[in-house]
Amino acid sequence: MVSVDERVVFGAVPAGGRVSTSYRERPHATDRHRNTRKGRKTYRFSKDGAVHEAMTWFTQFSYNFCWPVRTLAQKDGSGHRHPRTPAMASGLADRVWTLQEWVTRPAVQR
Repeated sequence: MVSVDERVVFGAVPAGGRVSTSYRERPHATDRHRNTRKGRKTYRFSKDGAVHEAMTWFTQFSYNFCWPVRTLAQKDGSGHRHPRTPAMASGLADRVWTLQEWVTRPAVQR
């Protein structure tokens, strides 16, 4: 008989208390959905590694700052839901950014 040893190697135990690959695979699926260059059997594959990496960074950062996630929304005292992005949930942003605002913001703040 084979046994499975569940343990956290990196990071913290999720809110549910169980270790699951779904916590890592959900961002992978979102990335494949939003970045069509990663789709299998399509004409949109990346021929240039630098462009592929740039698109990966673009989709990840725009998802984290500009895309409110339903499960991260917070309710106020009156029961209204306020949308939050992953960046807001982790304390990196104070609002949902527009894509234009995020793209036009200088990378280095002086």
